Amino acid sequence: MEVVVKNISKRYKGYKAVDGISFRINQGEVLGFLGPNGAGKSTTMKIITSYISPSEGDVEVGGYSVTTHPEEVKKLIGYLPENNPLYLDMPVMDYLEFSANLQGVPKEKMHRRVREMLMVCGLGGEKHKLIGELSKGFRQRVGLAHAMIHDPQVLILDEPTTGLDPNQIIEIRKLIKDIGKQKTVILSTHILPEVEATCDRILIINKGKIVADGTPENLRKQAKGRELIRVKIEDGKTEDIAVALRGLSSILSVEGMPGSESNFEIQGDKFAAPKREIFKMCVEKGWTLTEMVPFETSLEDIFHDLTIN
Repeated sequence: MEVVVKNISKRYKGYKAVDGISFRINQGEVLGFLGPNGAGKSTTMKIITSYISPSEGDVEVGGYSVTTHPEEVKKLIGYLPENNPLYLDMPVMDYLEFSANLQGVPKEKMHRRVREMLMVCGLGGEKHKLIGELSKGFRQRVGLAHAMIHDPQVLILDEPTTGLDPNQIIEIRKLIKDIGKQKTVILSTHILPEVEATCDRILIINKGKIVADGTPENLRKQAKGRELIRVKIEDGKTEDIAVALRGLSSILSVEGMPGSESNFEIQGDKFAAPKREIFKMCVEKGWTLTEMVPFETSLEDIFHDLTIN
């Protein structure tokens, strides 16, 4: 089922949390939705789920508009928020039955659906325990089961692996990928390796605007004109070295490395031979270049570049 976001904006007292963004998510696609805190991710997801209305624009989920048919949209979506709201004094099985009833699951299908969610989310051994007695990881599984209990066509997950141990994270990643083969999934997380392991496509938002949209591989290709280099230069003052590095035509940015006055992390124009310029500069200045190590551009580097300002 397609989700089509059409030029949506959201204002709060003159401040634009979301500023005219548009994108489309196709059925069978897992979209990684990334951005720093305050970028507009949560606001966008709340608009898609019909929890709040956009100030401008519209979202269509399966052909239904969030502004004119919000109740129909809600039926099609399962949502796991970052702060997982649960009734801690209810047993897991009772809570899932309660959730299924709220979501309109037919009574004749309810028990089968609850059993399926207990199995899929690995809650079989916890089904009679009070939710308040569970670890944070198992509570997260209960939230995921709640989001999927009505078999939604679109699943929106906000930090779904928070509090899980490494084995549970692997299991949940596999579950999300399996779900994504048949449904539309939006995954918001700050764990970038999780995005690479799980998502087909990445969308990065910053200050309410989309700054990148593509597969992990395509985003890397777009960044391949840049080269990340870590250097160690001695026999000169740190400030003088930093100024000289920034003065090179092939250097795009220079940052000092924590814990060392002589180490620098440099982004250079790959096609302008930054390593050659750095070496030549050290010879001319009489400084000793003791280390120069190039690194492959990672998703973390791309995210940092697009959201630092």
